[in-house]
Amino acid sequence: MPYVSVTLIEGYSEGVRVRLAERLTDAVAGTLDAPLDAITVVHNEVKPASYMRGRTGRKPGNAQPVAGELVEKFLRLMEDRNLAEAKTFLADDFVMVFPGLSGGTEMRSLDDLVAFSATRYRWVKKHIDTIDEAYLGTVTTVIVTGTLYGEWPDGSSFDNIRFIDRFEIEKGKLRRQQVWNDLAIAMAGRN
Repeated sequence: MPYVSVTLIEGYSEGVRVRLAERLTDAVAGTLDAPLDAITVVHNEVKPASYMRGRTGRKPGNAQPVAGELVEKFLRLMEDRNLAEAKTFLADDFVMVFPGLSGGTEMRSLDDLVAFSATRYRWVKKHIDTIDEAYLGTVTTVIVTGTLYGEWPDGSSFDNIRFIDRFEIEKGKLRRQQVWNDLAIAMAGRN
């Protein structure tokens, strides 16, 4: 029966403490053969004056945003073509890879994506089925699955086109987006 004890400086919100306990529980369950109800996580909170390093008292650090929520908000901003706000979610070295020949089409700006998409559809939106998160060091990977719906360039509609988006997030910013979907197959079927 694993027991995990964490010491935190007082001041983190309940939501952050719960998220940390859930992730620690998942890490233990994914590492040890232990059922979830046998894993105990306890937070011990201390006052900032009781937490010192290098003769200096410390304050709580910033919590990372919930990566899946960050990605979902970014995707909704993109659907609405609110590029100015969507750009604020991106790291300076952001890159996105969309389906294409020779392993995909790589872009580094949202304006390039809009231009790339203009020949494929008038607009597109997503029915999201799942949002999953995975953690490795300081990078959180978010996988989003679902179906696309929208309008072809000629004004006719499409629906139920599968997609998978994979995002890498670090320090609250999107670093990389990889997209897989069946849009090209659907386009070819129209001819």
